[in-house]
Amino acid sequence: MLNRTDRPLAGKAAVVTGASRRIGRAVALGLAQAGADVLVHARQSREEVEAVAEEVRGLGARAVVALGDVTVEEDVSRIFQAASDAFGGVDILVNNAAIRAQAPFLEMTLADWRGTTAVILDGAFLCSRAALRSMVGRGGGTIVNLGGVSAHVGAKERAHVATAKAGLVGLTKSLALEFADRNITVNCVAPGKIGGKRSATAGKSPEMASRPIVGRDGEIEEAAFVILSLCMPEARFMTGQTVHVSGGMYMP
Repeated sequence: MLNRTDRPLAGKAAVVTGASRRIGRAVALGLAQAGADVLVHARQSREEVEAVAEEVRGLGARAVVALGDVTVEEDVSRIFQAASDAFGGVDILVNNAAIRAQAPFLEMTLADWRGTTAVILDGAFLCSRAALRSMVGRGGGTIVNLGGVSAHVGAKERAHVATAKAGLVGLTKSLALEFADRNITVNCVAPGKIGGKRSATAGKSPEMASRPIVGRDGEIEEAAFVILSLCMPEARFMTGQTVHVSGGMYMP
């Protein structure tokens, strides 16, 4: 978290997808600490996401829980309607939902490909479109997309993940251009090898076998810090960028 005593996001409302654990959870708590109300999303892990919502409330912010599949248009509409009903709209969107699957390319099925790219890319498209409709009406906002180092260095056995994450870079730049005059910033954060307990779909990608040049894995809070920084009022001059949080695994 940012460990600041003021609440610069007081009066703001955020949606964080995939917020039941790891980076998503840390971002939801950091936003709450900074004063934002938070819609905490997960696809189906209600118990975990309810626990995160309770943590958000413990930090003095309002929280609402929404379950749904970010690849299903009706689910996304319901998620953002819940945010509108609870908070009056959306000022911040963190597109964190993803599937970190793994399969050798010649064994990868079309269903594998589409299932993974849909969550990462279709989900970001649907959620961004819903959020932007609210942000335009509220006079501005912030979107942060969660990319990954694999989009920039490649990934054996994770071509679907790397391709989808690379697509987020293009989406980030395009939305930044289109909505800059609406006081809306759009950036991408690309984490590298982040430690901690991972989901069952995370896999063990071969390109992640070596340590970052700093000699250690990153911490969840270190990735969350950069995401949160892009949501702060002081970051309004930054848009269309991809920020790498990888300990030097990729240096553009």
